Amino acid sequence: MIKKIILTLSIVIFPLIAFAGMSDSDRSKTIECTGIYYANSMIPQGELELEKIVHSFAAKKFLNSYLLKEGVKEEKLNEELLKVVDIRYGKPYEEETTKKCDEFIFKLISGSKDEIKKIAESGIY
Repeated sequence: MIKKIILTLSIVIFPLIAFAGMSDSDRSKTIECTGIYYANSMIPQGELELEKIVHSFAAKKFLNSYLLKEGVKEEKLNEELLKVVDIRYGKPYEEETTKKCDEFIFKLISGSKDEIKKIAESGIY
């Protein structure tokens, strides 16, 4: 009897935990990083290496799609991204901030580093 109860609870609870999605904190930080990548992608090539601009375009594209799949409404996402871009637009590239976003995203989203690299190398961003 106890085995059946434990088995039933396992079948019900574990999938809920596994597919719980992002926490609000992770979602907020991911949106912030997406906005940072978006702002970085608008820095003129003469002021920032092309490789960093392309990485930012690719990361923004990947994260935009990822967040929509995670259930963030497109209108809400665009609104939040524009808030970040409004703050950062026209400011110089911040290497450390971007590096922290890379580390956060690569840790949070399995396979994200490879997917972003693929997008960057494809030239379609």
